[in-house]
Amino acid sequence: MSLITARWMSIAKEAVDRAAIVARFLCLLHVADTYLCSPTLVYGPSMFPTINITGDILIAERVSHRLGKVGPGDVVLVKSPVNPRKTLTKRIIGVEGDRIIFQVDPVNSDRCQRVVVPKGHVWIQGDNTYASNDSRHFGPIPRGLIQGKVLCRVWPPEGFGSLSH
Repeated sequence: MSLITARWMSIAKEAVDRAAIVARFLCLLHVADTYLCSPTLVYGPSMFPTINITGDILIAERVSHRLGKVGPGDVVLVKSPVNPRKTLTKRIIGVEGDRIIFQVDPVNSDRCQRVVVPKGHVWIQGDNTYASNDSRHFGPIPRGLIQGKVLCRVWPPEGFGSLSH
C-alpha cells in the first residue's frame, strides 16, 4: 500500500469516526427532546398573564403525563384536537369524573354550562378566559393528546422559574 493511499484511508477512517460521534449525539438529543424534556417557545394571549403575549421560553418535561401524573392546576402542552399541526399550552382544570361549570361565551353572555369530564379525558382552559380557544370550544380532550407538563419559565430572565398566575 502506498503512502498516499494509507494517508487517505487514515483520513477516511477519522471522518467516519467523527461522523459516528455526531450521529450518536444527534440521536441522544432527539431522544432527550422527545421523551425527557425540551425547551418550548410559547406565545399568544390565551395564557396571559401567566405567559407573556409576546412569548416565553418554557421547559416542558415529557415523562409525567405518560405515567398519569398530571392533574388540575398543571400547565401542559397539548396537541390541538382541531389542528394536529398546532401545539397548545393550557392549564388542566378537571380530570375524568370532575364536574365542570364554565361560561360558554364570557365576552357576550353570563350563560353557564355544566359538563362531566369523561373517562380518559381532561378539561383544559387558558388562563385568559376572554381570549382562549380551549375545552369550552372543543370539549374535553383525550389524555393521549397531552405532550408534556411545563416545569418552569427560562426566558425572559425576570420571570425565570415562576409560572404563577
